[in-house]
Amino acid sequence: MDEFVRKAAAMGLPAVMLLVIMGTTGLVGAAAITTALAALGGPAGMLGGIALLGIIGIAADMLAKHGLEALLVAIYRQRLSNGESRSKLCQEIQKLLIFDDLKRVLRETISC
Repeated sequence: MDEFVRKAAAMGLPAVMLLVIMGTTGLVGAAAITTALAALGGPAGMLGGIALLGIIGIAADMLAKHGLEALLVAIYRQRLSNGESRSKLCQEIQKLLIFDDLKRVLRETISC
């Protein structure tokens, strides 16, 4: 389920990009969508625009997963090296509202 939620959230960036480009066309409805996709696709046209939005979604998913993970790992390593209690940090990680995979990585980082 965590994977599905992260992938659904990653689709937000391509949707926002499409809406912004649609707004710049000065058109409405299907004409705006067609023109925006063609503009995104460049020489590849609408199909290229659709492919580009898919690639952006995949890239956003990977960046969100690994960027957040690296940041939290660095924070918890620093807090552990500053002398905070390992058990306190483990309890805090358990209460975080993040994906289970990320919780597992953080617990492994500080050896819970």
